[in-house]
This record gives sequence, structure tokens and C-alpha cells, in this order.
Amino acid sequence: MGKKTTSSSSSWGSLFGLGCFTSSHDGSASNDNSAPAPAPLPGRPSCNNNKDGGVMPSPEGLRQSLAGSGVEAFTVEELRTATRDFSVSNFVGEGGFGPVYKGYVDERLKAGVRAQAVAVKLLDLEGSQGHKEWLAEVMFLGQLRHPHLVKLIGYCYEDEHRLLVYEFMARGSLEKHLFKKYSASLPWSTRLKIAIGAARGLAFLHEAAKPVIYRDFKTSNILLNSDYEAKLSDFGLAKDGPQEDETHVSTRVMGTQGYAAPEYIMTGHLTTKSDVYSYGVVLLELLTGRKAVDKKRPPREQNLVEWARPCLHDSRRLGRVIDKSLNGQYSTRAAQKAAAIAYQCLSVSPKSRPRMSAVVEALVPLLAMDDGIVEPFVYTAPPESKQIN
Repeated sequence: MGKKTTSSSSSWGSLFGLGCFTSSHDGSASNDNSAPAPAPLPGRPSCNNNKDGGVMPSPEGLRQSLAGSGVEAFTVEELRTATRDFSVSNFVGEGGFGPVYKGYVDERLKAGVRAQAVAVKLLDLEGSQGHKEWLAEVMFLGQLRHPHLVKLIGYCYEDEHRLLVYEFMARGSLEKHLFKKYSASLPWSTRLKIAIGAARGLAFLHEAAKPVIYRDFKTSNILLNSDYEAKLSDFGLAKDGPQEDETHVSTRVMGTQGYAAPEYIMTGHLTTKSDVYSYGVVLLELLTGRKAVDKKRPPREQNLVEWARPCLHDSRRLGRVIDKSLNGQYSTRAAQKAAAIAYQCLSVSPKSRPRMSAVVEALVPLLAMDDGIVEPFVYTAPPESKQIN
């Protein structure tokens, strides 16, 4: 379930010009917003057939699979240039794949590429995720487009190198904003906005022509742009949903402790309702400001769902679990309704959990409920202007 700590591969050594490079995989990296209409591109190949140890497509085969998707095939040298030779000053963070760097691409780097900031993710071939997850990421994000899925700009598949190039998400991960010690508390309206955006992303995946089960929905995989628009990232564990004559997909249990649905842990049976449970955990984290699993808390409070779920459908007890850093600056009615949604998503029975499209419909009206609250003023400094002498 967790991430492991490993030494890096020869791929990294040659890429950075180093003999060795040590990495740890304790969490996912934190980090033009106009998007086309939310519709999948036709003919997405299945990503369930590439079993561990299976044959990877050739670079040319992958290029042909992505023809017409708008996803660029970059060279290693082009991405060296984009990231200033993977400069330490461009380092963003570390994920299950490997390190992530900020970069910049434009027409001068590669013809036809729109000028924009990007995030470049390197695959650690000895890390917790490998070729199979890298390919799943390329195929899913290369063939799916939606305003609440992070946009895949391109990839690099050259010799032993495996890199991915995404739109840059300026505010990093939701995990960072909720749980980092010195991060300012997110206002209630921003939390709702993030919850709705993430729900829309999941609903799109579940209701696509070929449904997708995300399988690793958690705060570190929800990235935020400068306007706090939420987008789902990291599709390495995603699976094609069950076919028409199937009720579930059977698979090896993967994911992150505290987020996985109980029936998935017990049986390995995966459905879209497994994602709905994980969504309920994240919604609970947004409501409480607490992690899904926190070993630093008293024993009865370490598992967030076990501790908080009994309070979610009791208005008298709900105030005990709502994030204290909100300082009461939230709509009581909206909090009660959001808590009721989380309670349903966390049902032990998968059939009792709502569809994600129903979750979206239930959450959107909550943005208009204010109960007369006044949220804290956040000052944004204007850009510096040059003095005219």
C-alpha cells in the first residue's frame, strides 16, 4: 500500500550525469487553463492487458497509438533544455514515479508547441511504479480530456528514459494546502470549490464511453491551479472499468492506506463505487482538516473514517469534527449537507454509495449557502510596476 524507498536506476544516472541518485517515495509531488469540451477521444486502447512483465510498445508504436491526441513526443535533450538541465532550482517534488521538475516549452524548443510552463516527471525504473504504470499514465491522459483532469502535454520514450510532461499546476497538491504545517488554512468556499472540481473529474471518468476506475484518489493526487481549480493527476493505477457483462474488475489490491474501499481490500473486486468511497475520505479530510490516517493522534482518532463518520449524520456532534482552523467561518447548513454526502460515500455497502454525478449535483448548491458568514480577507499584491523617471 505504501511507497517504498529505493536507490535510483541507471536511467537517472545517465540523465543527470551522475553515478548514483537517491530518491524516496513518501508522497506525490505537489504540482491556458482553458480546456476543450469534456469528451474522450475515440478508440482508447485497453490498459488492462499490459500485465507485469508484459511487452512495452515500441516508441513508434506508442506514437501511432497517440496519433491525433495532440500529445507531443519529446527527446531527452529537449526536456533537458526545458528544465535547464534538470536544475535543482527547478525541482518541484518527489512522487511515486520519481522526481518532478518545472520547465518551460515553446515553439523554439519544438515546432507547434504552445508556450507554457510545464511539470516534467521522471520515471525511477527501480521505484514503486514502473513501465506498466508509466504506460497507463500516457494512454489514459493521452486519450482523455476534461477541465478537471491534468493535461498531458507530452512524453519522452527514448532508450531507457521514461518522462512525462504535464501542464504546470501552480498551487501544487491539495495535500500540501491541508496538511503542511505553515500553509494558510483554506477558506470554506475554496474547499467546496475543490471538492466539486475533483468530483466532476471522477464523474467524467466513471461515465466515459469506456469507464475508467481511478483507484488512487487522494489529496496528493489532486492538483490545484492558480485559481484553486482541482485536477486529477497520476493515472498510473487507473483501470478500465468492467465490461457490460461484468459487475467488477478483479485486480491486485493497490492504492494508499486509509483511502481504499473496504470491499476492495477484502476481495480485490474493483468498481467505480470503490472510487466513491475514496472520494468520501477526501471530502472528510476537507471537512475536518485531518489526514485519513494519522499515527500521531490518540489511538481512537488515528483512522479518520472510524473517528468521524459516526458524527456526520448528527448535527449536534458534527461541530466536534469540523476543522477548527475554519474558526466557524462556514455555512452550518452547507457543512451538514456536505457531511451527509460524505456519510453516504463512506457506506460499507458499495450499492449504498451515490454516483459521482449525483455527488456533483448535491454539492454545487452548497456554494450559494452562506448563513451570513464573512470569510477572511486575502490580500493579493499587485505586480510590481517599473518607476518612470
